[in-house]
Amino acid sequence: ITILAVLCCIAMALSGRMAFVDHNNPQLGFIGCGKMAQPMIKGMIQGFVTPAAHMHVTDRSGKGIKALEGVGINAYSDNISVVKKSEVIVLAVHPEDIVPVCKEIAPHSKGKLIVSVAAGVKLASIEEALGGQPRVIRVMPNTPCLIREGASAMALGRFATDEDKQEVMVMMNAVGTCVTVKESQMNGVIGLSGSGPAYCFVMLEALADGGVLAGLSRGEAEKLAAQTMLGAAKMMLETGKKPGALKDEVCSPGGCTIRAVHALEHGGARAAIMDAVMASAGTAAAAEKED
Repeated sequence: ITILAVLCCIAMALSGRMAFVDHNNPQLGFIGCGKMAQPMIKGMIQGFVTPAAHMHVTDRSGKGIKALEGVGINAYSDNISVVKKSEVIVLAVHPEDIVPVCKEIAPHSKGKLIVSVAAGVKLASIEEALGGQPRVIRVMPNTPCLIREGASAMALGRFATDEDKQEVMVMMNAVGTCVTVKESQMNGVIGLSGSGPAYCFVMLEALADGGVLAGLSRGEAEKLAAQTMLGAAKMMLETGKKPGALKDEVCSPGGCTIRAVHALEHGGARAAIMDAVMASAGTAAAAEKED
């Protein structure tokens, strides 16, 4: 079993999917254990960022902790215990709770890296609530982190270091892909990749419905739709070609596909998707103004 585990680790490392941190097995704290924190916790454990025994989590409702039962994390009833045990603290509470939580943990968070995954809460607000010169990084992940296929972006606070950036990059690359953006671009990230899985599921459902309408069984249609979307995405990432160029390769003159693309354009599919991104981004921007 030991040899098999070693071989699996080597294979993951060679494929670029295994994360290696600068210091071994960091102590990671999560304040909040909701729909975003749960996939991150599971993904980081599976991605070898740190073992479950080094994960310290608090959850006000208790539902998130229950969902992670059997994973092996350390559960606490208070935030201060998590902060004291951790080197990196991930704030995964509702946006309206971020500032109160920061004020609560401020006396115990000196010298620790603070990572916020709350949408619509600016770095300046977090830094002010923590006081001093806190090292803060804002991250926008998405739910496919659960299967280590997330798309995340991060923006650095005024006092975050290059080492902090690399630490968070390792954490987030272990559960997918991560890019660095300016904070002014974060609402665009929320609109695109943060909310994006929901758009994809709507499109997947519509594709499957079309397959059923054309005579396929529901199971066949859903399987084909999912693999088609997965294959198209991987094709773009692996070839480096623009999506428009890849679309053109499928469309032959006067053929089935170009007529289908015309139907999509006639129905406003492209504009509807762009509008969805902007609606989400706009909601995030409005939340920032309220903050």
